Amino acid sequence: MSDLSPVIADLPAAQRQRLAYIEFRLWFLGEVARRDVLERFQIASAAGTRDLALYMELAPANARYERKAYRWQPGFVPLFEHPVERVLAALTRGFGAGEPVGDGDMALLPHAMPARLNQPPLDTLATVTRAIAAGQALQLTYHSMQRGPQQREIVPHALVDSGLRWHARAFDRSKGHFRDLVLTRMEAVRPAPQPLAPDEQGSADTQWHQMVALRLLPHPAHPHPASIERDFGMRGGHLDVSLRAAVAGHVLRQWQVDCSADAHLRGPQYRLWLADAAPLRGVGSAALAPGYA
Repeated sequence: MSDLSPVIADLPAAQRQRLAYIEFRLWFLGEVARRDVLERFQIASAAGTRDLALYMELAPANARYERKAYRWQPGFVPLFEHPVERVLAALTRGFGAGEPVGDGDMALLPHAMPARLNQPPLDTLATVTRAIAAGQALQLTYHSMQRGPQQREIVPHALVDSGLRWHARAFDRSKGHFRDLVLTRMEAVRPAPQPLAPDEQGSADTQWHQMVALRLLPHPAHPHPASIERDFGMRGGHLDVSLRAAVAGHVLRQWQVDCSADAHLRGPQYRLWLADAAPLRGVGSAALAPGYA
């Protein structure tokens, strides 16, 4: 990052957004032209010209002008923060601004992503997210894998992405505790009239607020530990992660971390081993962790 943060912070928010887009295209696509800025933000030609000129004034070494476009230069130093998750989302799904994003029609690069087998209906999602935003309870039919459809009252306070499906983190009034409920298993979701008790609110969800520190190592049975260290960006042969207790089991299952005490799980999918399972004691989601007992 550059030392121009105060200068950039004084610019209007809309102009900062346009400058960040110019930088994004330079860094990750190798070039940016005035038409790219005009098409993305629907601004006048003169405004796009000014934005490009300002970016070059702030970071003259980042690009060179060649054949009606600005080209990335070695030694590029970004002016803005570009979180990896947002970069990949923009490259593979497009930026979007209310436009429907479908079969990669807005993607900036060819890509392939594993598809979720099902997505929650938007009406269900909207009802749940409104309840989270307003601090309200919901009534619904929930299709349990063990007991089939059942009537529930829940108090949702957050969304959880397990990597396979979306959940609502909620207080379940029928169970008397906080748990994760899969959005695609919800039916006939509607507001519940009963007000919230203090112990039903998100602030009372101790597993949500508790952080667990875990140390991951290359799996002892893997023949190429150095490759695993490289793959996961390990330092000193290990990777330390801090996770919410409520989602720790989801993450460990998604990354297929062997959580057995003696690293006995076998298979090419087990590239990581949890060095010490003690931090998972008392963690409700630990039941999802491979090999944990």
